[in-house]
Amino acid sequence: MNKITLKQAAPFTLLALVALASVFAPSSPLYVDDGKYNGADIAWILVATALVFLMTPGLAFFYGGMVHRKNVISTMIKSVVAAGVVSVLWVAVGFSLAFGESIGGFIGNPFTFWFYKNVSSGAPWSLAPTIPLSLFSLFQLMFAIITPGLVVGAVAERIRFTSYILFTALFSLFVYAPLAHWAWHPDGFLFKMGVLDFAGGTVVHISAGCAALMGALALKRRIAHLENQEIPPANVPYVLIGTGLLWFGWFGFNAGSALGANGLSASAFATTNTAAAAAGLSWMFFDVAKGKKPSVLGFCIGAVVGLVAITPGAGFVAIPQSIFIGAISAIISNIAVYYKSKSTLDDTLDVFPCHGIGGMVGMLLTGVFATKTVNAAGADGLFYGNFDFFLTQVKGLFVAVGYSAAVSFLIFKLINLIEPLRVSSEDEELGLDASQHNEKYVQGTLLVPQPNGKVAEVPVVD
Repeated sequence: MNKITLKQAAPFTLLALVALASVFAPSSPLYVDDGKYNGADIAWILVATALVFLMTPGLAFFYGGMVHRKNVISTMIKSVVAAGVVSVLWVAVGFSLAFGESIGGFIGNPFTFWFYKNVSSGAPWSLAPTIPLSLFSLFQLMFAIITPGLVVGAVAERIRFTSYILFTALFSLFVYAPLAHWAWHPDGFLFKMGVLDFAGGTVVHISAGCAALMGALALKRRIAHLENQEIPPANVPYVLIGTGLLWFGWFGFNAGSALGANGLSASAFATTNTAAAAAGLSWMFFDVAKGKKPSVLGFCIGAVVGLVAITPGAGFVAIPQSIFIGAISAIISNIAVYYKSKSTLDDTLDVFPCHGIGGMVGMLLTGVFATKTVNAAGADGLFYGNFDFFLTQVKGLFVAVGYSAAVSFLIFKLINLIEPLRVSSEDEELGLDASQHNEKYVQGTLLVPQPNGKVAEVPVVD
């Protein structure tokens, strides 16, 4: 039996300590129904919560289909394993940091909902009075899960699995939770400034996009990138499946953020679908205008960019304007991907140009097209004569970009001091599926004639 090192034992030891601590947490029902909740709202947010969770395996297919086939499994598991890491952290302390009693508008008190203390007996969330606080917490958990998963695309094919696990934990506690508190807690300082982020343009996509950029810089370039090797996508149908699951799940992401079964939810549902449709077409047709053939990947990537861009304004902008938001965001990200490809930046799956810049464009266009006609709790944007609100969105954008980029870079550097971020060149050449997980992605089978006249099916692996 191999000797187990302290580093190898550390993850299990930490989980064991959390599990033991949970034994002594008080037991209570999920929520106490005393007649103040709305059954329709509970039903819709339960569905929306499940839809947002579905985005995580959707993201795994989306990313897994685009990497080299020797890195498919390692890429997909990094998205899915976030569901494990973040779920445990969220119950223990994450929800409390994001939505607990505010400490100066910057972070929640970690003991407000420690191990879900007071979640069942506490009053409903002030902005979601018709659903239990526990359900609101579970809905928000799904956002926290997918955010570090988005970063995977930028660091794919070279990050050590254990280092990514540590990044997920630290990012969730020190980047995601503070940003969620600032933007979504009524006492958060961005919320008080008047910054509008309906479903996560700042909290999810800008934070993940900036972390992705810092991760790509910290990990440096892949061997294949240095040698200018062309890496064909492992499985384009996976990308199509992933796009469909993301698009489907995004209805819960955006429409669910209305926190009730109401007209605002229906409006956000419509803007989400419309922006995605316009963006997919915009990316594909823009490529055709440049002399390329219409691409399956192009439409899929464009649709996801449109979903990203509409997220901050889904419940604040009208349906017709969502066409413009989707179309222009796809063009801007398309151009950003082009210039990134001419640089030395090795963001494997273009997370920063698509999620980071897409989120920024969405935040700014929310500042342009938001209207109180759609949501009286929002604001009128620049298009309706309110320059001050547009300026507020710009300020919020700079705060989110600066904070998420700086802290994420420090997290990557800290992890590298504890354990190397990057796999060895030999492991990278072998592929992370085999070197990190001792598994291989089977792409298909070959029919090989045998001497006895029969045909054998032989798996095709890298």
